[in-house]
Amino acid sequence: MEKEREDIHILVVDDEESIRYTFKVFLEREGYGKITTAATLEEALAVINEERFDLIISDIVLEDASGTDLLKNIQNTGIQCPVVMITGFPNLDTAANSVRYGAFDYISKPVNKETLLRFVRQALRHWQLDQEKKALQHENEKYRRYLQVIFSSVSDAIVTVDNELNITQYNKAATCWIGDLVSGNSRNLSDLSSEVAQAWLDDARLVIEKRKMVREHQVEYFTPGGEKRMISLTAAPLCDENEEFDGAVIVGRDVTPARPDNSSSNRSSFHGFVGSSPAMLDMYRLIENVGKVDTAVLVTGESGTGKELAAEALHLESMRKDKKLVKVDCAAVAEELLESELFGHRKGAFTGADRDRMGRLLQADKGTLFLDEIGDISSRMQLRLLRFLQEKTFTPVGQDKPVKVNVRIIAATNVDLQDKVRRGEFREDLYYRLKVVEIELPPLRLRPSCIPLLVHHYISYFADRHDLPVYSISDQALKTLCTYHWPGNVRQLRHVIERGCVMCHGATIQQEHLPVEVFDSREPRAQVIVSGESGTKGLHGNDMAAGMISEKEMLLQILARAGGNKSKAARMLGIDRSTLYRKLKRYNVAG
Repeated sequence: MEKEREDIHILVVDDEESIRYTFKVFLEREGYGKITTAATLEEALAVINEERFDLIISDIVLEDASGTDLLKNIQNTGIQCPVVMITGFPNLDTAANSVRYGAFDYISKPVNKETLLRFVRQALRHWQLDQEKKALQHENEKYRRYLQVIFSSVSDAIVTVDNELNITQYNKAATCWIGDLVSGNSRNLSDLSSEVAQAWLDDARLVIEKRKMVREHQVEYFTPGGEKRMISLTAAPLCDENEEFDGAVIVGRDVTPARPDNSSSNRSSFHGFVGSSPAMLDMYRLIENVGKVDTAVLVTGESGTGKELAAEALHLESMRKDKKLVKVDCAAVAEELLESELFGHRKGAFTGADRDRMGRLLQADKGTLFLDEIGDISSRMQLRLLRFLQEKTFTPVGQDKPVKVNVRIIAATNVDLQDKVRRGEFREDLYYRLKVVEIELPPLRLRPSCIPLLVHHYISYFADRHDLPVYSISDQALKTLCTYHWPGNVRQLRHVIERGCVMCHGATIQQEHLPVEVFDSREPRAQVIVSGESGTKGLHGNDMAAGMISEKEMLLQILARAGGNKSKAARMLGIDRSTLYRKLKRYNVAG
């Protein structure tokens, strides 16, 4: 919007007082609102820094400096304002220098009233038009970027071609169906070989020949994996801003109906998980959604809920599924060896390093690294892992040159990391780096409807594995399993069913084939569970409550079975390593 003259602020710079006064009078009589004058370069720079001007008029020759210096300062400081130069010696060099440093124009002396006012009007008008043009360009660019974002993000595949069938644009979704585009070997639709590309070619030719829309129709399409999909295609004429025909735009949409037995609302299994409770269905959907996004994931849940299975499912749902999934049990590796295990080492880096070792991070390059029991790593390892997550580089032990890898991190823990952060035992910055998305696995006691499915699944699995003629379970035995609290979760249930299959001498597992602990439906006073370790025997809180064994004796027995390895003993007990340390200190147990 054009400014009113009384709102225009003009600066006149000249070392001759008479010229300053004359210009000021001319401009004020013409109705321009505020006229400021300056006799020197310093005065001009001072007022320019303090006030905003709509126009500057300056003599090119000042007493102590050059008007060109003023132009340079205006240009360097980014002041947005047109400048008209006054010169007494007009020539080509003067004009070139003035324009090069941003002057709108220059006026030759002597300057009469009409000439001055004409140049002022032209400069102000030109500047306003230029600013409006820039604003329009900025708005157009903003709108173009906005359309580009929409174009790239829509789930429908979109391809545009010109009159010669040359591909002019396509979005990310289109590459899923006509992968030839990704290679960049062809830019013409007729050269692409996929079935969908051929259908698009036929539609595009019809649009270009008839210059009419090709209505929606369905095409059968088989993925490289042999899966049949139904694609809905629509093509329409593409016109430019002058409504001139400029090719065709083709839109494809996957309209394959969902298979009833695989729908998220009624499926009973997912990548090794078994269960159809609302909690499990929600978890399946979360893993599907998060798996496709290449970001860090923290899997939490009690021992035995299937955290490793969740990591495998996330990997299989990701774009990295054809690459390696490398697993590291952080609690099973001695603290002093974990650094070498993860980052690798060079020969001679420490005593016993007789050869180069490729760390798990490098093994997982372009794939996924699963860090189980992440809550057990030392503060030093926490810092090293944080630096890797920030920089995507690491340095093997004994090497100076950093290594860059492309690895997705999935971490898991059965402890409350937030509580460890509050106690200063786990870095807060690392915690939030790992927990971009958290997947919490529900304990088995909170989804009892899944128990019958799990029971029958494991009966079939272990009968086949051990070649046993076991096919079912009695109603009484199943009821017993459904009312038990399962402190060891699915892992404990798996072991119970395996034991039942082995103990059963007929086709049906009966109550007599179940371990004694599952007949106690009460929640134990002390949930100390030993399960799953080969050569170990189950101990639980009821044994201690009945006076069969003290907690100290139990700790000593488990430590002995773990060979003195406290991390392993803590895992066998289903408790955090720090909890085990506190118990050992309480009972004054050395080691």
